[in-house]
Amino acid sequence: MLCRLASAGRSRANLIAPLGCLVSRQKHTLPDLPYDYGALEPHINAEIMQLHHSKHHATYVNNLNVAEEKYKEALAKGDVTAQVSLQPALKFNGGGHINHTIFWTNLSPNGGGEPKGELMEAIKRDFGSFANFKEKLTAVSVGVQGSGWGWLGYNKEQGRLQIAACANQDPLQGTTGLIPLLGIDVWEHAYYLQYKNVRPDYLKAIWNVINWENVSSRYASCKK
Repeated sequence: MLCRLASAGRSRANLIAPLGCLVSRQKHTLPDLPYDYGALEPHINAEIMQLHHSKHHATYVNNLNVAEEKYKEALAKGDVTAQVSLQPALKFNGGGHINHTIFWTNLSPNGGGEPKGELMEAIKRDFGSFANFKEKLTAVSVGVQGSGWGWLGYNKEQGRLQIAACANQDPLQGTTGLIPLLGIDVWEHAYYLQYKNVRPDYLKAIWNVINWENVSSRYASCKK
């Protein structure tokens, strides 16, 4: 987690704790995929997966590390202007890293079908049926203007599931407060090589590789 200043008026001595956090942190690294690049075919081909993971996600990781290093230097100097100017890079690249790390685990070559147990009961409770849920999340994802994500999240305060869309790489929890359970990447780099500009075809295919065990595990964890 990034350590931030609560206000511009803190003394240099008060920077020790947040600065120590950034100095001692481990650099972010690209997580391994839990399956081979070609494992999701024919629904998502190997070329897309390789580029998406080893190029796009890797770029977010590298740029996040650079931004955090610059932020650490700005903290050391007490340069609040530099800290503020770095926020967009931290949000974009940090969100890209968070979102993709979730996305890879949300997919599986053994996925598809429907969830079971508590998650399925919650979906029926909050959306009426699995078919209604699938239709709504698909519609929200299709409707993202430009680049972004469609999400199934958990509203902890209300104790219910909720669908949301986030622009660009805005992270769901940091943007809406919802705990992310299932994310669908609708940036063109996630599907263009295979589905061209026909996003609905990609969204129809991706349901065949959704890892409901992972989504169910996330749901169980956030309820504790």
